[in-house]
This record gives sequence, structure tokens and C-alpha cells, in this order.
Amino acid sequence: MNNPTLLQTPQLSQIASLKTLIENRTIFNLNHCELNLFETYQQAEQVALTFNDVVLTSMLRGKKVMHLYNDTPFDYLPGETVILPQSTEMIIDFPEASLDDPTQCLALEIDRTKITQLIALLNERYPKEDQSPWTLNFEQYFLMNNDAVAATLNKIMQVCMSSQSNKDILADLSLQELVIHLIQLQKITELDQTPSSNALLPHLIDYIRGHLHEKINLKNLSELACMSGSTFYRYVKKTTGLSPQELILRERIKYAKNLLSKSDLLITEVAFDSGFEDPNYFTRAFKKTEGLTPKQYQQKVLQSTL
Repeated sequence: MNNPTLLQTPQLSQIASLKTLIENRTIFNLNHCELNLFETYQQAEQVALTFNDVVLTSMLRGKKVMHLYNDTPFDYLPGETVILPQSTEMIIDFPEASLDDPTQCLALEIDRTKITQLIALLNERYPKEDQSPWTLNFEQYFLMNNDAVAATLNKIMQVCMSSQSNKDILADLSLQELVIHLIQLQKITELDQTPSSNALLPHLIDYIRGHLHEKINLKNLSELACMSGSTFYRYVKKTTGLSPQELILRERIKYAKNLLSKSDLLITEVAFDSGFEDPNYFTRAFKKTEGLTPKQYQQKVLQSTL
């Protein structure tokens, strides 16, 4: 499984300022969304939480166990996101929380009317090439953050927590971006989870993953898809939101992250193993997408497992 992209972690509250040790809540209100930061400093079970509107939660620190609907409970860890419709009850356990190792989670409550309006606009003005509708699938509620979703959530956190006079405008623009990236991530996640599908995109992704050590020729990819170069470009862009080159880079970075998190390989070795001919370019590309250099990422992940 590929490693999710971690979010930036806001500074924890001062212990003396906490109102409670279980799900201490800090709220930032805007016109069409509300950012909540929750911190828990002691073990607890069966903590109930419900929001009146659509809510996206994303883990920042520590570990929770989530109970949703009648599904099997699951560990909820940094880099993972859950998106739920309004009035859905979450039951949460905190098996490891302590004063020295608290959990921290963001919960972004979003005006569902804004989401409905945006999706209607996308379907009207930007119909997909395969004619499938733009839609946010609440049945696919658990997601591993990719670079685009993580970067947008980081931006929304910064805007909500700022004192800018125009932050409502900036937040609205970022919310639109977030919804688009979430829909695309759900599509990519669905495809990643069905590798045996006869659909074209999983076949292309499997090919890319199987040839990461080589120079991947876009002409060969378009021929594999039985498309002209321009048609292939439009198909990949419409389906994933990425250009073919960006899709290949995404897969190389994902593979590199997996290597960095499971070994103490030299950065040069990781670069070559991931198909990068120039380690310096690898470092620049990795930092642009992850916000950290490969070495910083490796140290962060390895330290979190100690």
C-alpha cells in the first residue's frame, strides 16, 4: 500500500489552556466552513461526535479507532481522511493518547449547499469525457491523502487560522479546489483498489508501476491505450486531473516514499530505484510535492515509528 501524504501539524495547545483532556476543541468560523482542531491527551473509549453539515476529518497526530455505521472499526492515522454527510455519528476510541503523545485531528465542516452548487457547476461547464457525472461519493468515506488534497487542506488550515480580512474569499476558493481534488482522489482510489479491472486507466497505471525503473515513453503509453498523443493526454487529464507526465511522476514519488519509509537507503539509491536519472531533480520534485526533502521525509517517518 502506498503511504499517504502527511499534513502540516499546527502547534498543540498549552496544557494549562485545555478545557478538557478528551477532544479539546478549538474552532475557527468562516462564512461557508468551520475548522475544528481536536486534541486528546488521555485514553478514552466510545466518544461520540456528530456534525450538522458535511464534514471532512483528517488525522494530524497519534491514533484513533473509528466506528462508523455498522462497518468494522478501523485504525485512523496521520495522512488519512474521512468524509461524511451531515448528522453522521462517529464513535471514537483513543487507545494510546497521553499527555506526552496526544492525538490531534482536524474536522472541516462545510456548507453542503456550497458543495451542491459547485458539483452542479462542474457537471454543467466541465463535463467528463467519459460522461460520468461529477459527484462526491459518501459511501467511499475513507481516503489516503494524496499531494493535492494534503496541499489544499494545509492551505485551508492556514487561511482559517489567519487574521486576513479577505480569508472568507480565500477559503471559498480553496473549498472549491478541495472538492474537485476529493472527487478525483475517490476515483483514483477506486481504480487503485480494483487492479483486475479491464478499465483502461488501471491498466495504464499497472504498466507505469511495472516500468518505473525505465524511461517511460509517452508515445508507447498512448499506443498502449490505442489513442493518438493528444487524445491520450486529454483522457488522462480528464480522468485523473493530472497530465500523463504528472501521473508518472506521482507514481515515482509514491514508490520513493514507500522505499524511504521502510529502509535507510541512501537518497541517491532511492532516486535511481524510483526511475529518476538525476538525484538532484528527484530531490527538487519530491520537495515540491511533499513539502520536505527526501532525507527530511525519511527521518520524519522513521522517527514516528520509534
